[in-house]
Amino acid sequence: MKSFNELVGKLSDPASRQALKSMQRGIEREALRIEKSGHLALDKHPKALGSALTHSRITTDYSESLLEFITPVFADIDELVEDLTQTHAYSVRHLNGQRLWPVSMPCYLGDGADIPIADYGSSNSGQMKKLYRKGLTYRYGAQMQIISGVHFNFSVSDKLWHRLYELSDKSLGLDDFISESYFGLIRNYRRLVWVLPYLFGASPALCSTFIEDPKTSHFPFEVIGNGTLFMPYATSLRMSDLGYTNQEQDNLNISYNSLTDYLTGMQAAINMPSANFAKIGVKVDGEYRQLNDNILQIENEFYAPIRAKRVAKGNEKPSESLARAGVEYIEVRALDVNPYSAVGIEKSQIRFLDLFLLNCLLQPSAPSDASEEAEIAENLQAVVLEGRKPGLLLKRSGEELSLTDWLESLFGNLKQIAELLDDEGQDDYQVALAKWHKAVENPNETLSGKIMAGLKDEQIDHSQWVMELAEQYHQQLKAYPLTESVDKKYQQDAVESLEKQADLESQPSVSFDQFLVDYFKV
Repeated sequence: MKSFNELVGKLSDPASRQALKSMQRGIEREALRIEKSGHLALDKHPKALGSALTHSRITTDYSESLLEFITPVFADIDELVEDLTQTHAYSVRHLNGQRLWPVSMPCYLGDGADIPIADYGSSNSGQMKKLYRKGLTYRYGAQMQIISGVHFNFSVSDKLWHRLYELSDKSLGLDDFISESYFGLIRNYRRLVWVLPYLFGASPALCSTFIEDPKTSHFPFEVIGNGTLFMPYATSLRMSDLGYTNQEQDNLNISYNSLTDYLTGMQAAINMPSANFAKIGVKVDGEYRQLNDNILQIENEFYAPIRAKRVAKGNEKPSESLARAGVEYIEVRALDVNPYSAVGIEKSQIRFLDLFLLNCLLQPSAPSDASEEAEIAENLQAVVLEGRKPGLLLKRSGEELSLTDWLESLFGNLKQIAELLDDEGQDDYQVALAKWHKAVENPNETLSGKIMAGLKDEQIDHSQWVMELAEQYHQQLKAYPLTESVDKKYQQDAVESLEKQADLESQPSVSFDQFLVDYFKV
């Protein structure tokens, strides 16, 4: 395989640069609905937002209270962010005075038993979605499930794939080359995933109400204000053991060394029984508690900071889609909600992600082994808990290396790609890179650094700061100029999604028991 510098050189002609620039992106942003008091909204998903089961843009994640806004796929960053903003702007107009919680970690939760599990109606597919979430509640508790994040979907153009294929040894067919190249990207991403919480981690502090008893927590929290817990150098507590992690999954050892290895591992994982989850029971006294008692109820339960994806046909499972036609795009899942943006992510982050993911694609990517996987996990844990610590050392191929030196080397590569992506007279990518390069030299320029500086300087509680942001963004989004035609389109989409759900529920169907048997047939 060609070296990074060789590939960059080969992609510097006008046609190749255009192929590089033709990336496709989509965003999924999660946000809790909260009352003006700051407490979690406990009512049903607003009808004006349509059906959470069938709406293409506005749905729910784990809870009725946890909205998820989904963009279509865009080649243009400005159009992508405008679409996401329009969905937010329409939604806040229909929240009956409620606000959107603008950070990843929840606060005023009360009793976890009161957190309403998302309801998708009476169809078999709707019941299955709800039961899956009920299983998550029994397995891990409700609180962990309402932590919010941002997912970034990314693919490169067919033109780029054809160009890269020309430059390869052509030992694989084009489709297999694309899938294996995406898995090469995934391996390199996992090696460098710590970079994202370092720069974009935005959960260094949280409300003490999120932890049942901070005194018994194994995290060495310090306290600021009336009840804000923080760790001095933390970047993303969401990505730590406080967040969505699953120790049952630690032994799955799913390999990313090829599509075949990944599918084999995933198939084994979804059929692997769990003694712990068996104790919960599947159907107890005639009522389901979970879909099954395996380590994974379904593939979506597998926690990963990046996923290989393909748009499913019909009722395909994710791995069935990949087995049918290979990898179509990747989903980045290591992003905290950015509290300095009304929509949870800003354009300079998107441009950085473009550069970061193209770097992961263009760098050589050797297979990974167990010792490297352990190193990857240790580096990520070190950065989410102590990423801004002066002189922090990480490990690369068994050798210690300072976080700063590693980042400087990475930014050098990203600069080469930025120069290819910026047209003459334009410097959007280089400006974005320069902005985040400041955080390499000064950890206070990271999102987590800015948050901690703000909390300390103003001596303000995390909850108060977030509530002020929630109000600010609510007013900002309400004032966002939605044209009449855009507003009508959202209203129409809501009505049509409700009709689609009603139609689904009116169709003759097998019993739910039989539906589950059919779904899990191997």
